[in-house]
Amino acid sequence: MPYTPDKPKLAESSDELRARIPGWGVDLDPEDRPSVPKERFDPNLNGAHWEFPERQPEKWPREMSIEHKFLTPVFGTSCPPKGLSGVIRRYSYRTYSEGRAAHWLLLLAADRVDAVESTLRSFASRHPDNPITETGVLSEFTHHGLSSRLRGKRADRVHHPLDPIIVAAPWVLAGGVAYLALKRVVSRNR
Repeated sequence: MPYTPDKPKLAESSDELRARIPGWGVDLDPEDRPSVPKERFDPNLNGAHWEFPERQPEKWPREMSIEHKFLTPVFGTSCPPKGLSGVIRRYSYRTYSEGRAAHWLLLLAADRVDAVESTLRSFASRHPDNPITETGVLSEFTHHGLSSRLRGKRADRVHHPLDPIIVAAPWVLAGGVAYLALKRVVSRNR
């Protein structure tokens, strides 16, 4: 018994358990197992037809941790690194180990830079991003957004005042910069 000077009871042996519990240990003998006719252990039978898997062709130099000797046989190609964010990612992988905070902080920074690059790229396209519909602001008015924020015990209640600033500030700042640039161009042409 815990917290007393009594010696703990020793575990029961297999024979004692078998005598006390009906059916205990029926699968101890491999010959009694239902899967024995199907179960064949062959250490060389692993299902693979190769010693090392065939390598995926590398279309451009891929980022790889400095801990690894070579690139894994299969890797993702859906989002190749591009622009300034790609430069930051390559620098992070080339310079720092995955065990260093600097590696991951640079990758986070590259994600933020990629978000800005994508926004700027959308302005150059025929269909720029629409911050009103794509951020879900309209659902605040149509799907009880305000009441769900004010009532109940939500864990994210602390950062609600920051949400408009984080979402809207970059757009307001970009609009202000565009306005000042346009104003300067117009004043120079007069």
